[in-house]
Amino acid sequence: MTSGSLHRLTAFTTTANGGNPAGVWIGETLPAPEIMQRIAAEVGFSETAFVAPAIGLERTVRYYSSEAEVSFCGHATIATGVVLGESVGDGLYRLTTTVGTVPVAVRKRDGNYEASLTSVEPKHTAAPEALVTEALTALGWRREELDGAIPPARAYAGAWHLVLAVAEAQRLANLNYDFEALKTLMLRDGLTTLQLVWRESATVFHSRNPFPVGGVVEDPATGAAAAALGGYLRAEKLITTPTTILIRQGEAMGRPSRINVDIPSSGGIVVTGQAVWI
Repeated sequence: MTSGSLHRLTAFTTTANGGNPAGVWIGETLPAPEIMQRIAAEVGFSETAFVAPAIGLERTVRYYSSEAEVSFCGHATIATGVVLGESVGDGLYRLTTTVGTVPVAVRKRDGNYEASLTSVEPKHTAAPEALVTEALTALGWRREELDGAIPPARAYAGAWHLVLAVAEAQRLANLNYDFEALKTLMLRDGLTTLQLVWRESATVFHSRNPFPVGGVVEDPATGAAAAALGGYLRAEKLITTPTTILIRQGEAMGRPSRINVDIPSSGGIVVTGQAVWI
């Protein structure tokens, strides 16, 4: 077995009881896929990042949930950036993922390391009516509860997410869905999470992210979905760019997270956060 060091952090927070926990494994070479899957299952977090080699600004990374490999994971990338900052120092790291190269700028701010990832080029498609209907049924939501100003969409910035925006905060606050039904439709459609959002203001969104395909009822912070949402809002001119939005996630779970999303006029979406050891 390839040897390496395993770190456990929680991302998009400055306290150990907030954010989204992630594993970060760093070694000279990546383990075999079945070994990475086993380690991720043993760690038990929504995702673990596997990073090699152990030195340098150029690294290869793979992401695994407890159940399967994931194409891209934002919170584990932020956690990786913080580990690299603590062990190597400030810098612009370039992570080669299965979906492309993701630059990660790492710096110390107010005594703590933070990381900013720049996503691959985002894209989106309108969500098919059948997919939306099936998702709403699994969620127990009614179509009239959706926000007509932000139409349902399949959005991508390294992984695919179904964006469903609701008109009222209370609808988002009450989340009790059919786990197996939602998992089935997500596997069929190649979705990583559902990006369920309520827009509080022009630059503040609240988000909840079911992740049954990873064996997780809900993610408390989802950086990949945040980037995908930013790309979708920009492409459909639902927001004026360049701008920065704040996504508040995890509050209903008791693990509050803050995801800062810089949306330039073109190119990748920049997602920034801190992470702490747990």
